[in-house]
Amino acid sequence: MLAEGSLAHLFSGFDVGSMVSRRSKSKTPQRRKQTGAPGPHLQLPVLNLNSPDAMPKLAPKRSLQQPVASRMPDTVQIDNESLLCHCPDCGAPMTVRHWLMLADCWACGVCIELTELNRGLAKQGFSGDSTPDQGPFARDDRSSRIDAKQASPMALPHTAPPRPIDRQLLKQPTQVEIAAVANPFFVEQLQQPATQDTVDAPPLPTQSAPRPFGSSLSDIPAWLVSLLLHLAFLTLLALFTLTQDSPLERILLSTTVSPDVREGGRIQLESEDEPDYDLPVSDTERPRTKPQREALILADQQAREIRLDPDATVPYQPPVSEIRRTIGSENSQRTFAVRDPRVRVDMVKREGGTTLTEAAVARGLRWLAKHQNRDGSWSLHRFSRCDACDGRCNGHGNVVSDSAATSLSLLPFLGAGQTHLSGIYRDQVSQGLRWMVENQAPDGDLRIDSRGPSGMYAHGQGAIVLCEAYAMTGDEMLRDPAQRSIDFIVESQHPAGGWRYRPGEPGDTSVLGWQVMALQSARVAGLNVPEETLELSGHYLDTVMSQDGVFYSYQKGRRPTHVMTAEALLCRMYSGWTLDNPELKAGIQSLVEKNPPQRKDTNIYYWYYATQVLHHAGGVPWERWNLRLRDILVQTQEKSGHQAGSWKPKGPHANAGGRIYMTALAICTLEVYYRHAPIFRRIDLSRPETIAEISEFD
Repeated sequence: MLAEGSLAHLFSGFDVGSMVSRRSKSKTPQRRKQTGAPGPHLQLPVLNLNSPDAMPKLAPKRSLQQPVASRMPDTVQIDNESLLCHCPDCGAPMTVRHWLMLADCWACGVCIELTELNRGLAKQGFSGDSTPDQGPFARDDRSSRIDAKQASPMALPHTAPPRPIDRQLLKQPTQVEIAAVANPFFVEQLQQPATQDTVDAPPLPTQSAPRPFGSSLSDIPAWLVSLLLHLAFLTLLALFTLTQDSPLERILLSTTVSPDVREGGRIQLESEDEPDYDLPVSDTERPRTKPQREALILADQQAREIRLDPDATVPYQPPVSEIRRTIGSENSQRTFAVRDPRVRVDMVKREGGTTLTEAAVARGLRWLAKHQNRDGSWSLHRFSRCDACDGRCNGHGNVVSDSAATSLSLLPFLGAGQTHLSGIYRDQVSQGLRWMVENQAPDGDLRIDSRGPSGMYAHGQGAIVLCEAYAMTGDEMLRDPAQRSIDFIVESQHPAGGWRYRPGEPGDTSVLGWQVMALQSARVAGLNVPEETLELSGHYLDTVMSQDGVFYSYQKGRRPTHVMTAEALLCRMYSGWTLDNPELKAGIQSLVEKNPPQRKDTNIYYWYYATQVLHHAGGVPWERWNLRLRDILVQTQEKSGHQAGSWKPKGPHANAGGRIYMTALAICTLEVYYRHAPIFRRIDLSRPETIAEISEFD
């Protein structure tokens, strides 16, 4: 439906001839302009798309090849943004969009174009302004009429009358033509042209011819032509490549074939420069491939974690110069002075350690620190329940004794110079010591949760920890707990001189060894140790010694073993035996020659005691033992995964203590180079001496 303000008859009296396509004019002779009264208008029915009635019949469809031009009505109706008119040839309804201003007849193919005059009227009609300020159009107040002959049953709303068109403007030549497309099926209704208030249209050509091909090219938009030209130019440009002429380089090869057979030359490939390592690198550890070289560099970095620069200041420790003097003196304090991280490099070099042994110690301590319980203790049977592990480790021990696990775990920390006052693991050491002191019985008993065979083992190991921690720091808070632990050992000794699983029981060599080591640590710390206690322990060893005095058994009447021999020889050294003793020398020699370390025969308990014995003795036997054992321990340490740094339980009694027991003793064995000062040798750190040169064993 047309709005009330639509320009239904705005274009009444248009120059119909100017609306016909120029392509039609090019082949169809233009009809002479009529100056008389306007001819009859083609009356188009008004279409009501909402009416149920059938659409009125349109003019017959003409062929596009031979369109027949008829007189075009002189009215154009506007509906919103569309211009409505009828075909000048066949009378079919046509729609002209204002943004295109071009329409093709859907029935006969005739194309019409609006002139500048028509366009101006269209713009005025779309803008809704019926009284423009300026323009060549004069307002006509007469009302428009709808031809009664073709009136639709549905009357159109009253619209403003069309304005008469100045006849002079109709004579002006067309300058701009804009096209639009019309589709009669989307026209809601058609309006009849006015019969009296319009200006006569010029005559139309009698026939509309098809547009020539040349005129179709002229109708192509400028932007499309520009796009096509640019695409063609870019395509041609891509086909050409610029090449820079360069003189052809020629290589002349000349060969000479000699009949004589000559020996090929030898080329020495230069190896990559090895970094400087603070600690020694043995021949077996020397890298031969790039992965080995990278592993050695990583080991050197890990070994640095547990040592300090010689000029560093350590809290609660004397200056490094005083430490060096103590190590070379006769003072008993020299025993633990060698643990100072500031002299670590010197001690490792002199006593036979390497970069890899120190790296293994560092990795082992790191693993132990991660498996400490929240209360500061360690566990043999459930160490994997700690927060850091969360069940990722295996190798649990069969013995239930947090006291033994805590003591065994603290021993390697103290052996590396880590105390509760200094070191990167001072928090772990402090928490472990606090747990032991808080759970110690008033009589000094450190068995805590240990019962059965593990009881006195756990107490002896715990007493060693308290005495060493007190000796290394001088912390008075540890003096009384350490002294009470020694008193409990004295009271638990059997009258025959031994110790066993429970206080007062007849002894065995295995339990006796841990108690004697605790008594020795207490003497170094300056605690009260009765002399008769050590003498009685010597009497017990006499009862388990073989007839030749070289080997020792677990208990009286049993067969001697190399394991008990190693432990008993260490106790003999602490009780005062020297290297002049033939039985001691024979026993040491038997350890190296008859029972050297073998990877297929792992026995960490034996290795732990025998290593200390041979280190105190020094000389060639120690060098032979050390070269074999250190490589075995380094190679068998876990290298990957969450268990990296620990040792898998293997060998006698390994399943009882599990991974904690195995790892703790392995670390202590690798710390032998500085864990205790050699009993029979004096170390002068200012002299670059080797072990064999200063040993009294040879």
